[in-house]
Amino acid sequence: MDVIKYTTMRKLFFLLFSLLFVIDYAYADVKPVFTASAPDVIVVGDQFRLTYVVTTQNVKDFRAPGSITGFDILMGPSRSQQSSTQIINGKVSSSSSITYTYILMANKEGTFSIPAASIVADGEQLISNSVNIKVLPKDQANNSSGSANTGSSGSSSGGNNNASKPSTNSSGSSISNQDLFIAATATKTNIYEQEAFLLTYKIYTLVELEGFDNIKLPDFKGFLSQEIEQSNDKRWQLEHYNGRNYHTTIYRQFVLFPQQGGELTIEPARFDASIRKVIRSIDPFDAFFNGGSNYTQIKKTLYTPTVKINVSALPAGKPAGFSGGVGNFNITSSINSQQIKTNDAITIKLVISGTGNLKLIANPNIEFPSDFEVYDPKVDNRVRLTRDGNTGNKVIEYLAIARHPGTFKIPGVTFSYFDIKSKSYKTLKTEDYEVVVERGEGNADQVVANFTNKEDIKVLGEDIRFIKLNEVKLHPKGQFFYGSMLYWMFYIIPLIAFILFFIVYRKQAIENANVAKVRTKKANKMATKRLKLAGKLLAENKKDEFYDEVLKALWGYISDKLNIPVSRLSKDNIEEKLMKHGVSDELIKEFLNALHECEFARFAPGDESQAMDNVYSVALNVISKIENSIKR
Repeated sequence: MDVIKYTTMRKLFFLLFSLLFVIDYAYADVKPVFTASAPDVIVVGDQFRLTYVVTTQNVKDFRAPGSITGFDILMGPSRSQQSSTQIINGKVSSSSSITYTYILMANKEGTFSIPAASIVADGEQLISNSVNIKVLPKDQANNSSGSANTGSSGSSSGGNNNASKPSTNSSGSSISNQDLFIAATATKTNIYEQEAFLLTYKIYTLVELEGFDNIKLPDFKGFLSQEIEQSNDKRWQLEHYNGRNYHTTIYRQFVLFPQQGGELTIEPARFDASIRKVIRSIDPFDAFFNGGSNYTQIKKTLYTPTVKINVSALPAGKPAGFSGGVGNFNITSSINSQQIKTNDAITIKLVISGTGNLKLIANPNIEFPSDFEVYDPKVDNRVRLTRDGNTGNKVIEYLAIARHPGTFKIPGVTFSYFDIKSKSYKTLKTEDYEVVVERGEGNADQVVANFTNKEDIKVLGEDIRFIKLNEVKLHPKGQFFYGSMLYWMFYIIPLIAFILFFIVYRKQAIENANVAKVRTKKANKMATKRLKLAGKLLAENKKDEFYDEVLKALWGYISDKLNIPVSRLSKDNIEEKLMKHGVSDELIKEFLNALHECEFARFAPGDESQAMDNVYSVALNVISKIENSIKR
């Protein structure tokens, strides 16, 4: 029995020793950290906590900042320590820290910096970070000082949604426009066409806002809009506005690109708010059992102010290579190989980088020699949305196949854009490329050359003599086939078919030589093919790919039908060309509206599936109408 007890005790002792060794190793492997923290924004007269945390308990010589300007020290430093150990799936994790806490009170408004503190931790001297605090003036409304100020020593500017929101102490049941409102502000109000600006919807509240039952945003008529994604956990902060200290947060943000000149109006947005409000009771029984307070829910409809944007048209004198870019851009090019064989492909990659309306820039045109077969470029938009527009790269890859040998020059691309900073057009040019194409296997010219090589002709008739047979007369039984009508039809029908085929082939070859005519004839076929693909994307609810394909169908159809290069397409020259083809003004307007509706529907709020259905049917209808109108 004693032996069993001794063995058990030895095992427990060994287990405890191993655990202590692992914990000691975990502590020794982690270097201590010394940090300071405090609220970002407070109000004059508020008390708050200033804390210094060091992640070890082996400390000495804590030294606070020498002078703290703008604040009164009410208490501190008080010291507390914490430690914990966790074992999860056999892995040991430990934490240990000591916290030094001050209670301070702000005595004047302004922005102040609390210098760093120092401490010796694990034999090494550590310096904390400094802390910047913005102190707001007191709320001018005496009856709302308790609701707008932070009030407690533990307040912070970055809490969660509910913890940072104020509560009202008013005994009334109505909410005024000074207690809760939403501001709509634009970073710029005087801009150029296609210049990006940021529109922000910001909540200002002195009451406890529970949320919104219904929101109706404007349609941003005249703008192309893209929304900046917001965090689900909104950050509330204090802000002094018109003498009041409001709790504020950014609710929605949009980057807008004006599509036309003149004064454009952003209509008011509507927010149906739900507010939780405290109602004070004078009933003594209610005061005894419920603290004298009841809560009620109040509904209030809020409207944002109208925002006016003055949009200037782009200056005259657009360069020849202008592709609609507005912002600040750069362009580079590269080629995969400059020495290839016939029937091999080359790839030229253009990278347009910068900030602005990057997604709306038309693809530059590369003038490949006629000896190359060129395919549609592949475009990859690697951009992110910022307050100044789309930032990143637009990568365009051009694929061409060399059909004949020789040395060819591929000229560089001329790229022009309107620079916002200098308010002028800038033109950039990529380098020229010289491509050497050598004769490869299976080339058409080589096959023809081999086929027509001259060789000595051998007269086979002199080598092989015909065997002369005795003349034999055969007399078939019954009707003769030779010389009959069926006999001659076997010769006549193939001859007629060959003549018809030759005429049709020559006519087709002549038409194919006319590239413009071929594009015009195939315009409706290509548009139908793209709309068919758009229909599949619609069924799969792939929003971005769907709108891109519909836009390609509309722009590609009108480019092929009117024989206008894609790089030179604009709504103005489309209208002019369609009028020359006898298309009615009403149908021209309908086509331009279809382009406009497709460009804006992808970013408009509301029912996405219904918007996509409408865009698809409008595009299909207007292409069919123009096709019938031009044919007549």
